[in-house]
Amino acid sequence: MPSNNYYDVTAWSVGNPAKDVGEVINSIIADIKERQYAADVNNGGKPGAVIYLPPGDYHLRTQVVIDVSFLRIEGSGHGFTSSSIRFNVPEDEWPDLHELWPGGSRIIVDLPSAGEGEESKGAAFLVERSGSPRISSVEFSNFCIDGLHFIPDGSAMPPENTYVNGKTGIYVASANDSFRVTDMGFVYLENALTIHKADALSIHHNFIAECGSCIELRGWGQASKITDNLVGAGPKGHSIYAENHGGLLITANNVFPRGASSVHLNGVTRSSVTNNRLHSFYPGMVILAANSSENLVATNHFLRDHEPWTPFLGVDNGLDDLTGLLCVTGSNNSVIGNHFSQIIDSQSIRPTGGMPVIIRLMGGVGNFVSNNHVVAKDVASKTSDSCFESQVDALLTTGSSDSLAVAAVVVDPGSARNTILDSGTDAQVIADRAVNAFRATPTVGF
Repeated sequence: MPSNNYYDVTAWSVGNPAKDVGEVINSIIADIKERQYAADVNNGGKPGAVIYLPPGDYHLRTQVVIDVSFLRIEGSGHGFTSSSIRFNVPEDEWPDLHELWPGGSRIIVDLPSAGEGEESKGAAFLVERSGSPRISSVEFSNFCIDGLHFIPDGSAMPPENTYVNGKTGIYVASANDSFRVTDMGFVYLENALTIHKADALSIHHNFIAECGSCIELRGWGQASKITDNLVGAGPKGHSIYAENHGGLLITANNVFPRGASSVHLNGVTRSSVTNNRLHSFYPGMVILAANSSENLVATNHFLRDHEPWTPFLGVDNGLDDLTGLLCVTGSNNSVIGNHFSQIIDSQSIRPTGGMPVIIRLMGGVGNFVSNNHVVAKDVASKTSDSCFESQVDALLTTGSSDSLAVAAVVVDPGSARNTILDSGTDAQVIADRAVNAFRATPTVGF
C-alpha cells in the first residue's frame, strides 16, 4: 500500500521546485500538519514524513521553516565539487572543464544576504518551534546545499575567495533532540550548519567545505557527536566549534585547512576529541577555551604547514607561532598520544626569532599531557597555481630537511599542578618544575 507520508518535490501540486523549492517544501509541511493534527490516535498519530529531492538543480527563493518532528528531507547525492578551485581557474578555461557546478540533489540558495547578527534570516532551512516537547528527529540526508557565490567584503581579496555571502545552510534555533545530518554536501555558504541547544545530535559522514564556518554548536547541549566528516572552513570561521556542551564526541573527522581553527571548544566539558586528522596553515589548530575541563584529546594527527596555493598567500588567522597548535585553558584535561608535525619555513616564524610552540597550557590546573610525539622540520615553502597538485605535493614531501627548534610544551604561569610525561625533551618543555610534574622524553645517547 503506498504511503501518503512520502512526498516527491517534483510531483507535488503546489509550486515549481526548479524555480523555488522552498515554496514547495513549505506547502508539503503544511499538508503534513493538516493531516497529522491529532497528538494521540491509537497510540500514534504524528509519524512525520519523508520529502524526497530527486537529482537535479532546485533554486530556493523562500526559506523553508520546519516546525514538525519526525521529518526527513533526503536526496540522491551530496553533489560536492570544489567551487573554489573552479572560480580560481581563468574564465576562458571554463569551457574545457567537465563540470562547472556542484551536482546531485542540489539546492541553490537564492535568498537575500542576511545582515550582521541575522544569520537565521539567510538560512535555507530554519528549524524553530516553541513549547513542549522539544522538536525531535528531524533529518537532513544526501543532498547538496550550495550558496553559489561569495561577495565582496571590503578587502582586496577577489569576491569568490571572501567566504562571505550572508547565507546559511541549516539553522536550528530551538532546543532539539535526536537530529541527524548525514551524507550531506555544503559548499559556498558563509555558515553551513548552525545548531542551538542540541541533545543527542548526530553530524555524520558529510562533506562540508569551502564555507565560512562549517559546524557550529551554539547555546548549550549534550551527548552529541560529530563523526567521520570531511570539513574545511575559511580563515575567518570555524571548521568545528562547540560551546557549553557536555559529552560531545568529535572523532574520525578529516579537517582541511583554511579555518581559523580546526576544533574550537568554548566551555566544553567531559568530551572527547579523538582519532581526527587535522591540517592547518596557522597556529591555534585545537583550542580548549573558557575553562573547558575534563576533556580527552587523544590519538589525533596534527599537521601545520604552509599555504601552497597562490590565491591565498598571505592569508592567516592573526595568531603568531607562540600561540601553540593545541591551546588549553581549563582543568583536568587529558592530552595523550597525539602526533604533531610542524613543517614550516623558519624564515616565516612570527615573531621573528621566536620558538614555535606545540602544546600550550594557558590556564587551569591538573592537566595530564603524556606520550605526545612532535616532528618539527624547517622547509623552504613552495607555491603553485594548482590547488590540488600543490597540496598533494606538500603532503607527500618528507625528504631531507633541517630540524626545527620548537617548544613541545609550554606551561604559562596561570596554569599549575599539571603532569607532563614523555612529550618533549628537557629542553623542549618550558614549565615551572616546582608546581608541575615532569618527565622528559629520553634522548639518544643519554
